[in-house]
Amino acid sequence: MGEPNQQATSLDYAKDCANDDSNPRDGGDLGCCGYILWFLSLVVIALTFPFSLCLCIKVVQEYERAVIFRLGRLIAGGAKGPGLFFIIPCIDSYTKVDIRTVSFDVPPQEVLTKDSVTVAVDAVVYYRVQNATMSITNVEDSNRSTRLLAATTLRNVLGTKNLSEILSERETISHYMQSSLDEGTDPWGVKCERVEIKDVRLPVQLQRAMAAEAEAAREARAKVIAAEGEQKASRSLKEAAEVLTEAPAALQLRYLQTLNTISAEKNSTIIFPLPIDLLQSFMSRQES
Repeated sequence: MGEPNQQATSLDYAKDCANDDSNPRDGGDLGCCGYILWFLSLVVIALTFPFSLCLCIKVVQEYERAVIFRLGRLIAGGAKGPGLFFIIPCIDSYTKVDIRTVSFDVPPQEVLTKDSVTVAVDAVVYYRVQNATMSITNVEDSNRSTRLLAATTLRNVLGTKNLSEILSERETISHYMQSSLDEGTDPWGVKCERVEIKDVRLPVQLQRAMAAEAEAAREARAKVIAAEGEQKASRSLKEAAEVLTEAPAALQLRYLQTLNTISAEKNSTIIFPLPIDLLQSFMSRQES
């Protein structure tokens, strides 16, 4: 019971130190030995002035913050910077923290989906340190921890999805991963800004099966379209036959139009039209 309470107290203390800029105390209660070392350090700085300024004055860039510890204790006031800040060389130590946005590729993860399909998925994550003090005091290595958590979150999230959902709902999955990572890295002072799924690689056999399925679906649609075309064409022919039956002279005109078309395309072809009525008369005579 004592260890969780101690961790919670450390987390609250880090937040208070990061947010409290008005507390004039440095490092809290240093104790008797601490004040003696502090006084001796000031004496050494005064005796070696101005050469001691090279060790006492430090500079951090606009995109950096410095977290200062005095005798192992985090000083109040939060991270320093950007610009100049003052330290006591003998008793102070500091760590620079880069607060720019960092991007990294999540290595391809072998994931077993909800419908028992193995896929390899990789992603890219963008994050930044929004609280330099918490990123130093609450976690050993915030960058490495964020990368490991991103890989684990990717496997856990995709393990609850079907293959069709992974392929069609990438944006939704990315937003869900971002919120999960942001919640998990908040105690470390890290803000997850964006998560994008880069590629989903399927097994070769599954790719062939999906390609065969898609080809069969296309062929089925083509056959349906061809059947519908045949049906419409037969209806049009039926209507044309009814029109020709009502006007027998139209059939002769159709003969002439066909002859004109054939003569224009194939001049070497000779066609002799033979009326069907003549054939019927010959057939009737043979039967008689």
